[in-house]
Order: sequence, then C-alpha cells, then structure tokens
Amino acid sequence: MKVENLSPGKRAFDLLVLVFVVPFALPVALLIAIAVFLDSPGPVFYRARRIGGGGRPFEMLKFRTMRVNMAGHSLAGAGDARITPVGHFLRKTRLDELPQLWNVLRGQMSIVGPRPELEEFVALHARDYEEILAVPPGLTGPTQLRFAGVEASVLGLQPDPEAYYRERLLPDKVALDLAYARDNSLRRDFLVLCQTLALPAILAVKGIREREGGAAEGFRSVAYMGFAVGLVALPVIFALGLGSPR
Repeated sequence: MKVENLSPGKRAFDLLVLVFVVPFALPVALLIAIAVFLDSPGPVFYRARRIGGGGRPFEMLKFRTMRVNMAGHSLAGAGDARITPVGHFLRKTRLDELPQLWNVLRGQMSIVGPRPELEEFVALHARDYEEILAVPPGLTGPTQLRFAGVEASVLGLQPDPEAYYRERLLPDKVALDLAYARDNSLRRDFLVLCQTLALPAILAVKGIREREGGAAEGFRSVAYMGFAVGLVALPVIFALGLGSPR
C-alpha cells in the first residue's frame, strides 16, 4: 500500500482516527449505499479525479449524489436539478464524503489536509499547489471548515458557477491551503478535528440557512450535520481521553 508524502506522525494520527471511526462508519455507509441504490439508477459510488500529494492524480471516492447522464456544469450548487433527493441530504450532512476513509486508509488522503481539488483548478495556481501538495489532501481542513455551509448556496445563485468559483472562491481557498501547508502539525490537525466536531454550533451561530428553505430548514441542516459528524468523529475524542469520566 503506497502512502503519499505522509510523515510517520501524521500517518499514525490518521490510522488512530480510522481505528476508532471505521466501526461506527461502516453501518452508516451500508445504509447510505442502500439509499443511493434505491433513490435513482446508477452506481453507488462516484469516483472523482483529484490531484493528491506530490501532484499525483488519484480517484477520490464519494457516494453518488447526482443523476447520471445529465449535462451541466462540473460544479453543482444548491438547487441543481441533477442532485437526487438522497443526494441533497448527503451533501448537507457531508455524508457523501464518508467513502474517502478508504482513500485515507490507502494513504492517498489524510484526515486533515488541504482541500482535494480538480486538476483544471490546480493548473491555474500551479506554483502555489507545488507547495500545497507537499502534504496530501484531507477529509477536513481549514479550507473545508471555512466554506462549510456556504459554497453550495453561493454557487447555486450564479449563472456561471465555474467562473465564479475560479475567480472568487478559488483564490481564497488557495491562500488557506497554502497557509496550512506552511504550518501544519499534529497539534493543529487535532484542533481542526475538534473544530470539525464543533461545526454544527459554528454554523448555527453564523445563521447559515438554505437558500430556498428558510430558517427552519437551515437549522434542520445544522442538526443533520451535528448527527453525522458526532456519529462518525466523536469516538476519536473519547479515544484520546477527552471524553472519559472524571
């Protein structure tokens, strides 16, 4: 099993998280796979080509959230007609990214790291990504946290989502990922993991709402996120002794 550009300490951190998360994640993944299969025709998984550590491409696994054989932009915003009913839920809760635990196990990704990006967008900032991709992309990270609950809604309002992403969102993401690549440590990774657990509360404070659903739907989305993140990641906190009885 080839491990891409992972330091021994970071790899040990990833494996520790996997040991405690996978037993909880597998039953959830099985239920999601059944739901995706029944929701619309097509494969259960979507293989997304991304650029990984050292600039090497890899196939990032996600649960399929869109209908097959429908033309459209490479980036989907909220309200995109291609997104299936189950897909809407998976995207809101980020559970569509659960299969990326397999990418982490293979060493293609890390638990915490830069956001996995499309090759065409990496090419636009090639010099910066040479430095960013000195570390593998992550399931979560500063960039993923910063744009959680915002990106899909914003893109859904744009007549040309790809142009808006390229010109307005991508430069900010590159700056955040570059800062992480220059100053990453196990301590920071642990703090990012804790922030990921706190993400539902952060979204509630910011008042993130769904574009078409109003306040009630927005807070339901936060509740879904809290359930998903807590179910998958809370055992890690207990495993590290932070949740043990006093």
